[in-house]
Amino acid sequence: MLKPEVEDGEQRLADPQFRADVLDGLAAKPRAIPARWFYDLRGSELFEEITDLPEYYPTRTERAILEVACPAVAEIAGRGRAVVEFGSGSSTKTPILLRAVAPDAYVPIDISGAFLRESSRLLSDQFPELLILPFEADFMRPMTLPRAIAAVPKLGFFPGSTIGNMIPLMAVDLLRAMRTSLGVGAMLLVGMDRIKDPAVLERAYDDPAGVTAAFNLNLLERINRELAGTIPVEAFRHRAIWNDDRARIEMHLEATRDVAFDVDGRDFAMAAGETIHTENSHKYGGRDARILLRSGGWTPIAEWTDPDGLFAVYLAEAQAVRAAP
Repeated sequence: MLKPEVEDGEQRLADPQFRADVLDGLAAKPRAIPARWFYDLRGSELFEEITDLPEYYPTRTERAILEVACPAVAEIAGRGRAVVEFGSGSSTKTPILLRAVAPDAYVPIDISGAFLRESSRLLSDQFPELLILPFEADFMRPMTLPRAIAAVPKLGFFPGSTIGNMIPLMAVDLLRAMRTSLGVGAMLLVGMDRIKDPAVLERAYDDPAGVTAAFNLNLLERINRELAGTIPVEAFRHRAIWNDDRARIEMHLEATRDVAFDVDGRDFAMAAGETIHTENSHKYGGRDARILLRSGGWTPIAEWTDPDGLFAVYLAEAQAVRAAP
């Protein structure tokens, strides 16, 4: 039976996939819950706070790269495309691209409906002549985009190194789903974080102000609220760990004492020191990134990075499949 949740003042039914992922993830060993469930309204707000932290370099670095790259993207891709942004969030970087490419339409896709509607409204104030078609969906799967842009060539936009939140197998699946959704001839502008000093990475994902910790712990609050959970949130702490073998930062929620709780009527117990793995942030070298894109059906055609090589933005094209090189 679906239980109601409240978001943006409106009562909604809890997402059945959220319930399944949480129950399966808590029952698994090791325990893990997909990172996409961070982004309820409060989680989305906290993430926007994270992007303004001095320790969190990706947002400001990528924004500076986009200021340089987007005029070149407009020359390569041409004007009049439909920009489709996957996981749009607050769309803070989007105006840089929209001003450069002068699209016929903009389709922001996000799993958080309330946040999506508000960010779309704000963007509409900046671009009153632009057709904006907010699309609430899980972009991890192929989808049928709005009919209004069916015949318009597409430019996908996937900033923020969100692709790094997926293990490589899932990242390839996502890129293939994007190719299916956007079609042959589409282009994709995607941000990827680079491998660097682990100390820099750990500070970025475990800030002294505790905003990232609040973001991680909010997942437990969401479970309690939407799935009738009794998780003692105060008995968990945020941890960010660099896994060098897998070239990724891992975020965990660690039990600080033995705990017992229930979620959706199912009982769970965790020992002190046991964790729930909540997020991966994979980092890619230049060659790794290009191999990843090709594996997902996208041919890299341009690349930009910052002077320190912290972050990179790639433009790739969904070219027709050829039988031979």
